[in-house]
Amino acid sequence: MPTVSRPPISALLIDLSGTLHVGSSPTPGAVNALSRLRRSNNANHQIPFRFCSNTSKEGRVDLERRLQSMGFELQHTSGLDDSGKGREMWTSLGALNSQLRKKRLVRPFCLLEQSSKEEVLCGLSGALQAIASSSDSKEDYDSVVVGLAPSLFTYEHLNTAFRVLLDHKPLIATHRAKYIRSSSSSSNDTLSLGPGPFVAALENAAGVKAEAVGKPSRAFFEAVIDSFHDSEISHNSEGKVVIIGDDVETDLGGGAVELGLWRVLVKTGKYRPGDEDRLGVTPADEVWDTFADFVDSLLGPEDALT
Repeated sequence: MPTVSRPPISALLIDLSGTLHVGSSPTPGAVNALSRLRRSNNANHQIPFRFCSNTSKEGRVDLERRLQSMGFELQHTSGLDDSGKGREMWTSLGALNSQLRKKRLVRPFCLLEQSSKEEVLCGLSGALQAIASSSDSKEDYDSVVVGLAPSLFTYEHLNTAFRVLLDHKPLIATHRAKYIRSSSSSSNDTLSLGPGPFVAALENAAGVKAEAVGKPSRAFFEAVIDSFHDSEISHNSEGKVVIIGDDVETDLGGGAVELGLWRVLVKTGKYRPGDEDRLGVTPADEVWDTFADFVDSLLGPEDALT
């Protein structure tokens, strides 16, 4: 429920894992709730939205395929220009690729699962991609990139990353999430380490500071907000952009606070009792049991409209 009076809403930024789904199961009512939002955008109650995902264990194509298999309707945005205008799906892997290109880093040592690595490297154009794909030895690497890569978080791979970083190469992480939830069960047995602890270990060992490019970085949120067309929202309006997620730090912290986004926490995914009152964390503006409950609060209960 809202902790204070809700302001006018101009757009939604929607987390995926833990908010719309956990593992391969949608959260309660999420498929229908998202469908209702889409239908509202074709009617009088327009609330445009974007997906903001830190998912880095799989590439965007695999992620979209998995979401569709759960019943979620997605917008196909192939053929968009590099500005990202109108793009519905924003991921930390996309942000990682953009940062590599911006910094002209062409030989990253990738602690990424295969589909994620392919997406990042395929996003590098022309000669950059060829150089990155052919890198084999430690001396070839000009950076280290880290996502959620359970199969690669071994001593051997982490030690290689450590040695690259000792040569004063940059460390770039998709995000710093401490843990994730792998199934819809609320048991602690379904919690698993995220990339954050491994990033912290490399920082500590090599004496470097990682740059995290996904949520909750300010630059990530700004890029997503800039993707809305003027026909969708007025960037000068008094309406608030909402970020809704299950992680009070990674989804709702950092740049979300700095930009004054309206921050909504849901009690699904990695949410744990007491997260909304955790010391040292800016409390969420609203807390709801599920994403579907929040959508009902925006559009009204569906039963009341039939």
